[in-house]
Amino acid sequence: MNAKNKINYLLKRKIVILDGAMGTELYKRGMPEKAVPEEWCLEHPGILKEIHSAYKNAGSDIIYAATFGANRIKLRGRNIKNVKQINRDLCLLAKESAGSNCLVAGDIGGLGVFIEPFGKLSFEEAVDIFKEQISAQIDGGADLFVIETMIDIQEARAALIAVKELCDKFTIVTMTYEAGGRTLNGTTPEAALITLQSLGADCVGANCSTGPEDMLKIARKLKPYATVPLAVKPNAGMPKLVSNQAYFSMKPKEFGAFAKDFAAAGVNMLGGCCGTTPQHIYEAKVKLTGKKPVKPFRKTISALSSARSFLFLENQKDVLIAGESINPTGRPHLQQELKKGKTALIGQLAGEQKQNNADLLDVNVGVPEANEERLMIDAISLLSRLSDLPLAIDSSSIKVIEKALRFYPGRALINSISGEEAKLKPLLNLAKKYGAMFIVLPIAGRAIPKTIAERKNIIKNILKEAKKTGLSVKDLIVDCLVLTVSSRPTAALDVLKTISWCRKDLKAYTIAGLSNISFGLPRRDIINTTFLNMAKKSGLSLAIANPLQKKKLIDRRAKDLLLNKKGAAAKFILHYSGSADKRIKYEPDKKLSLEEKIKMAVVEGSKDSIASLIHTALKAGKNPLSLMQDILVPAIMDVGKLFEKKEYFLPQLIASAESMKRGTEVLVPFIKKEKPEEKKAIIILATVEGDIHDIGKNIVALLLDNYGFKIIDLGKDISAQKIIAAAKKHKPSIVGLSALMTTTMVNMKKVIDLAHKERLKCKFMVGGAVVTKSFADSISASYAKDAIAAVHIAKELSVI
Repeated sequence: MNAKNKINYLLKRKIVILDGAMGTELYKRGMPEKAVPEEWCLEHPGILKEIHSAYKNAGSDIIYAATFGANRIKLRGRNIKNVKQINRDLCLLAKESAGSNCLVAGDIGGLGVFIEPFGKLSFEEAVDIFKEQISAQIDGGADLFVIETMIDIQEARAALIAVKELCDKFTIVTMTYEAGGRTLNGTTPEAALITLQSLGADCVGANCSTGPEDMLKIARKLKPYATVPLAVKPNAGMPKLVSNQAYFSMKPKEFGAFAKDFAAAGVNMLGGCCGTTPQHIYEAKVKLTGKKPVKPFRKTISALSSARSFLFLENQKDVLIAGESINPTGRPHLQQELKKGKTALIGQLAGEQKQNNADLLDVNVGVPEANEERLMIDAISLLSRLSDLPLAIDSSSIKVIEKALRFYPGRALINSISGEEAKLKPLLNLAKKYGAMFIVLPIAGRAIPKTIAERKNIIKNILKEAKKTGLSVKDLIVDCLVLTVSSRPTAALDVLKTISWCRKDLKAYTIAGLSNISFGLPRRDIINTTFLNMAKKSGLSLAIANPLQKKKLIDRRAKDLLLNKKGAAAKFILHYSGSADKRIKYEPDKKLSLEEKIKMAVVEGSKDSIASLIHTALKAGKNPLSLMQDILVPAIMDVGKLFEKKEYFLPQLIASAESMKRGTEVLVPFIKKEKPEEKKAIIILATVEGDIHDIGKNIVALLLDNYGFKIIDLGKDISAQKIIAAAKKHKPSIVGLSALMTTTMVNMKKVIDLAHKERLKCKFMVGGAVVTKSFADSISASYAKDAIAAVHIAKELSVI
């Protein structure tokens, strides 16, 4: 029996026991704070094997190899062995300890940087970096893989794709969630689950950042949507500072007492993270003896996800609306923008549709003489940062769809897959590989089917081929092929009959493009809304429509027309042909002043348009200082308020800050000509010694810079001596310290103690995933829970 089969066998019979913390156990056994854990483990193989063996003896069915940070980026610049050799040798040491009755998971941690579309590292480079690590772990005998402590869903996707493209080994993916129930990047547990299980993860869950009580809440949220087993590894509570060391106060028996609750919540794999020991794992195992696992409640799920949210199709009370506006057909202005390679208008259209209650966004960027592949990736990048709505990838090109599905940080909807032989199987294979849902278009050749029977046969054939690929009826949505009643009087009736058949016989979801029904007729808005409500009564699931026209009305004349009643067409035209067409049209920027456009560019994070807008304003005689003080600064303050209210998340915050920065770069030279530069309050930022994580610190630096502070960023892994030396040199008002690990946050106290010893007058603020207010208070520092909080604290502690 291979390892994957063995794991699946165990999951049917018991709750699988994972191991506990590695880092805190290594520090207990003498690993220095500045050591590279992977290198130190290879230099002290006896200690590493002792820890592995202790977890195995405590009852762990699976132990994690000590390869968490053994990737090219985290190890870059250090005088250590080849990355591949490190990964292989650490897996071999774990295998020696595991023996024949315990399995070894190759452990994949984060890269420490954001990747596209949320950062600068390219998605494909991230996949390659993970492949380098994974291939070496395969050589070292890893039985399975665990991708853990992920804060970015796109990074988790990159790692999972890397595993799946190299092997078919069992793969666990666990994200880490903040106190508010989302990842640092704003992803909800449900969205992460839907994305990862559809992409091929064999088990999904959570680890680190919180203790058992809060992680239990996450597990309960996940179980109703899970098609795969769930895994959790909570910390032994939250850390406290005791004698300059991070201390986890939850005792083994207290930790173990939560095991039965996790079992009842449907958790299938249970272990521990920071602060847990072999004794913690033993106590959990004892409590789970004889407990039968709760298998996933469902085998399939009809749901879409974005980087931050999800859309569950089941049990919806109303027709869901797929916003149709991001499509150049019939929109000359959008065509012109796309031909120039610009996507700013896409962001505006997305925002408009979101405000009018669209449930997802259909994205079509196909225009002649333009690079559709590049435009689609640019559009996905923009929308992933600005919007939380799931996307439908609308293209006739297999290559464009493939690129989009690979890059999209969620579970997408393909629009569409027809019965065309040349495209059917390749597109179904893509849907399977990337876990996408897809729209079935009942066309098999060039001709549109003339009868309902023809439509049904095509739909049945596509479903048959989909099942061969491993997909199910829950993965598809049938397009009911809306034609215009002006040329085909039975068009509406054909659609209504198709909807009813799909709902009752196939148990399939349906979708319809509303606008086709009214082509060539007056008052199309009335026809469209009437048809929408008639289709809803027949069981329509989704409509591709303008969300601004989602009205709950049925016009009697339009209804008669759609039902093909005798004389109805003539009566409708006679009644409405003289009236103005009241359709809602999107006319970009029609009502916005130039100043309002600049402000919206900041709020919406449109860094591609803000520079040209400001240049236009300057040419029109606008005062540069006024543009800065009265437009840009209030705009970024509004963004901060949205972030605080959890209406914006990290991607939008970063996008707005970058847009603000670009606008500021344009204005500063003009402002200097009119007004001497004012003295700015200085803030020094640094990630403390031993910690190489600086994503959070970099975001804080970007925001503080936008708010007018002079930032001196010392970087990461900075000793207390270097920080104090910089403070003496630059005389800052504030020193900001960051740490992501419990083992390094104690170095914050060392910096502050040294500052007091040197009698420095600067103030301190601290932050990071593991830092708490009580810890900050204990070291006489202000606590910044996030980047916006850091701005508020900086304003309070200094005067610009």
